[in-house]
Amino acid sequence: MSKLGKFFKGGGSSKSRAAPSPQEALARLRETEEMLSKKQEYLENRIQRELALAKKHGTQNKRAALQALKRKKRFEKQLTQIDGTLSTIEFQREALENSHTNTEVLRNMGFAAKAMKAVHENMDLNKIDDLMQEITEQQDIAQEISEAFSQRAGFGDDFDEDELMAELEELEQEELNKKMTNIHLPNVPSSSLPAQPARMPSRTSGMSSAAHRS
Repeated sequence: MSKLGKFFKGGGSSKSRAAPSPQEALARLRETEEMLSKKQEYLENRIQRELALAKKHGTQNKRAALQALKRKKRFEKQLTQIDGTLSTIEFQREALENSHTNTEVLRNMGFAAKAMKAVHENMDLNKIDDLMQEITEQQDIAQEISEAFSQRAGFGDDFDEDELMAELEELEQEELNKKMTNIHLPNVPSSSLPAQPARMPSRTSGMSSAAHRS
């Protein structure tokens, strides 16, 4: 058995240790991701520094340049390992989040099912049918009352139309008389009219009188 297997076997022998909650496990995984991300950033910077150092020495100091390249390769290997570890942790975190979500959904659905069962236990189907029938009857009665109110009341509508027309004509004539009374005619002058001037004898009658005298 490998040392890694012995380590995990020994770690899991304690049955008294309680399993962590999903929230605790997710928090630990996020902390590990954050730590590895910082380590990843550090290695990337070191790789760039070693590369710049190797270029600086170049052919002038081959030994120093080779040492810088070796450190660069070592850092690149660590960076590759961290990339794989981050991918594994990310996959595990997503699987745990999905499992936690499914657990919460299942728990809430079970809670809702129990609540629905408790509500239905207090219901009697026969009483529900009677209640719905009573509601329908009351709606029909309300509809009949509304229709009765909406119809035009016919109390005292038996009138003689001829008498109504005669009364209407009488009212119109009375209104016309009032309008005629309100019309103001011009006043008649109180003084006498001027006398008509005397008529002058016509020329023809004067000539006939002169002929008669001669």
